[in-house]
Amino acid sequence: MNPQTDAQYLLSNKTRNLWLGLLFDLIGMFSYALPILAEMSDIVWAPISAWLMTRMYKGNAGKVAGVISFVEEIVPFTDVLPTFTLMWFYTYVLNKPKE
Repeated sequence: MNPQTDAQYLLSNKTRNLWLGLLFDLIGMFSYALPILAEMSDIVWAPISAWLMTRMYKGNAGKVAGVISFVEEIVPFTDVLPTFTLMWFYTYVLNKPKE
């Protein structure tokens, strides 16, 4: 069995990470649909969001994105930022892995 390089790992998860990122961004924005419980749900979602981000994106970039995701979710009225989608764009477009 051949171990994958970092670039191969990133490319093999590109589509999966895009769909999961879109789903997680929608979950994060869902709190606006529950006006009474909006910020209470963010208290629960913020650490989950940060953990998911570090699992989806390895290394320092994933750790930094996890912190940003946590802060974005915990700070009131910032849920409109699509953190997971922005991280996907950074990983696969701006910081394009070599095949």
